[in-house]
Amino acid sequence: MFEFPVLDNHVHLQPRGRNVEGVKDFLKAGGTHLIVSHMPYQEAPVRSAEDFRSAYGITLRMVEGARSAGAGAFATLGPYPVQLLELAEAMPLERAVEVMKGGMDIAASLVREGRAIALGEIGRPHFPVPDDVMAASNAILAYGMQLAKECGCPVVVHAESATPASMEELGAMADRVGLPRERVVKHYCGPLVAPHESRGLYPSVLATRPMVQEALAKGDRFLLETDFMDDLERPGAVLAITTVPKRMRQLVEKGTDPSVLWKVNKDNPERVYGITIG
Repeated sequence: MFEFPVLDNHVHLQPRGRNVEGVKDFLKAGGTHLIVSHMPYQEAPVRSAEDFRSAYGITLRMVEGARSAGAGAFATLGPYPVQLLELAEAMPLERAVEVMKGGMDIAASLVREGRAIALGEIGRPHFPVPDDVMAASNAILAYGMQLAKECGCPVVVHAESATPASMEELGAMADRVGLPRERVVKHYCGPLVAPHESRGLYPSVLATRPMVQEALAKGDRFLLETDFMDDLERPGAVLAITTVPKRMRQLVEKGTDPSVLWKVNKDNPERVYGITIG
């Protein structure tokens, strides 16, 4: 359908969602590649570090299903930041932190085995929390960055709405553990594409029409995502899984330079994740 691959950098699939049927919608719309991010599942409650292994297995099986449907699909794995709050309701915060770090260790082992391409989405709550919870969340994120440096993989960061200042803060965290800034992907990002905005991190821009237009006006060093949730109660949230291919069609019709679309969909993800987009 297109002369170039079409990649959605951040989607979720759920066992109770449309799952592979949603992937088929993506393919029918012209999409080719998906990066499937782990999320908490009702089917796999987490109360210990080892529980994460079962939860990650669900994500990996859904990625295999997406591949069987014909998509180039990859997994990112990690303890979802808000799970810290849930754990801290059932145990002391210090113990909850250790469970989250244990989940990070398991995700890193799966990256080393080649079953996932990044640690993510990891980070901190995107809403106000007590200072001790935020400090604990940042410590877990820093631990994940250290593991990513050791694994040679990126991190996909979940955090509050991005600003140049918050991008710099995340970049400084990466600097302290020796993780290259370009291996920090800011998920659910606005069009912070200019160097003074991205601070060397890789923005994964939410693929709304205005954000894509603004991102392209600033450059081509970004990824595109929908943050599709595969939630039957909120179909199409955050954006529909067909959004990125539809956006590509609009850009082609407008006469956008094909080399730019190649870079966003192929060159950039290959550089960030060390993968091959066929």
